[in-house]
Amino acid sequence: MAKMIGADCKQCRREGCKLFLKGERCTTKKCAIERRPVAPGQHGTGRKRVTEYGTQLREKQKVKRAYGILEKQFHKYYEEAERMKGVTGENMLSLIERRLDNVVYRMGIGSSRSECRQIVNHGQITVNGKRVNIPSYQVKVGDIIAVKENKRDLDMFKQLKGMKVVMPKWLEFNSDTLEGKVLALPTREDIDLNIKEHLIIELYSR
Repeated sequence: MAKMIGADCKQCRREGCKLFLKGERCTTKKCAIERRPVAPGQHGTGRKRVTEYGTQLREKQKVKRAYGILEKQFHKYYEEAERMKGVTGENMLSLIERRLDNVVYRMGIGSSRSECRQIVNHGQITVNGKRVNIPSYQVKVGDIIAVKENKRDLDMFKQLKGMKVVMPKWLEFNSDTLEGKVLALPTREDIDLNIKEHLIIELYSR
């Protein structure tokens, strides 16, 4: 399976904003954006004229890198969103937000989306009582997301018990039972990343 192998912090510097790819490190002074707020490479500090296409491309790359999605899969989300009723850009973000690895991240089970993707890949998450190891699995309203029972004694899950986690209103999570529920579909207001989705739609509409 293809995956991104570039340094996480370089991806944040290239997009010029925090994508929270390294979990707690991104909230400290060790964050690459705090230490070197310029694009990576020897020409990172140089002034460059950004074209309209370049602006649209950077917006697409920002979303892909934040959620850890490759181009082919990202384009499929766009095509599916285009077939749905409503605003294409908002539909696309809602589909991406409903990925199982992202839901696990939003519930606070892992500190970053890449860590949550690994947790799902290793079969440590169940949906409605059944083990699911596909990070792109689309959750639905009413789904029960939980840490697999025989994995709850692992140190990484033990430390979650009793923790207070701030999460979007479309989700709930009980840190004592390590179970959560999808209360509703995510709306545009629930997505806290600074994304201009209309630029991505314009890029794909060329």
